[in-house]
Amino acid sequence: MPSKRLSVVVTRRLPEVVETRLKELFDVRLRDDDTPLTRAELVAAVKEADILVPTVTDQIDAALISQAGDRLRLIANYGAGIDHIDVNTARQRGILVSNTPGVVTEDTADITLALILAVTRRLPEGLAVMQTGDWNGWAPTAFLGGRLGGRRLGILGMGRIGTAVARRAQAFGMQIHYHNRRRLRPENEQQVEATYWESLDQMVARMDVISVNCPHTPSTFHLLNARRLKLLKPSAVVVNTSRGEVIDEPALTRMLKAGEIAGAGLDVYEQGSQSNPDLRNLPNVVMLPHMGSATQEGRVEMGEKVIINIKTFADGHRPPDQVVPAML
Repeated sequence: MPSKRLSVVVTRRLPEVVETRLKELFDVRLRDDDTPLTRAELVAAVKEADILVPTVTDQIDAALISQAGDRLRLIANYGAGIDHIDVNTARQRGILVSNTPGVVTEDTADITLALILAVTRRLPEGLAVMQTGDWNGWAPTAFLGGRLGGRRLGILGMGRIGTAVARRAQAFGMQIHYHNRRRLRPENEQQVEATYWESLDQMVARMDVISVNCPHTPSTFHLLNARRLKLLKPSAVVVNTSRGEVIDEPALTRMLKAGEIAGAGLDVYEQGSQSNPDLRNLPNVVMLPHMGSATQEGRVEMGEKVIINIKTFADGHRPPDQVVPAML
């Protein structure tokens, strides 16, 4: 007799190849559509499942975890960010949490450079003119943007993604600066010719472009607050492909409207999918719908990591990507 297969609930549609493999290995409940589970559906899932596979759109907070049944033993998150999961409460209940780190590094770095280019070279304005048919031909002073080469890029959070952004920006001739919780090893700094700033205030006041690449934690909430944003040069550009909560979005919006900051490129927002309508109407802002990790290759690799974490757990071992509170 084969052993009883683990019950797995997946909260969103995943790439077909990932869903098929999950179905082969486990007693999995898949979604027919791609809408998030309601709160009631999430409660039912944690009561019934051995393993929950949530995404960033699911709030796995203490109240939800407290309603989990005795069967739930692993929350195998589909994604690297885990600020939507109360890891401490899960641990107290004896529930492990895993994630999928490292997979989205290159894809998110690509989007970061795309946003930097889009804002500094005014690509959306050019695209809009072509789409409306209003282009009357080339002119010497039309759509003048700025050259990336020689500009100072200040990276806020020099982890995997921040370092990948630095490598790309270096190829464009940008001067790399960074602020991090811990300074990089000298050899890592030298690889991207990066200048370290212990003082974030001092760094942001001198940069032409700020790239936010740090996770959202209690210590990084509104790290770019109104006071700190006021330190930016009027010609500076802010790009965020990490978490919206790191920037005081209302303050950023006010400064962009007033021309106190030259522009912004945003892939994430403080209120999640509820982007600020005032931002949408600004010509100096480029907004994307959280596309940082949106490549076919990356999404399949994320699914493969989820499967490895579940399979390792099912075999009685610690998931390779287990998250513990000390890591946060």
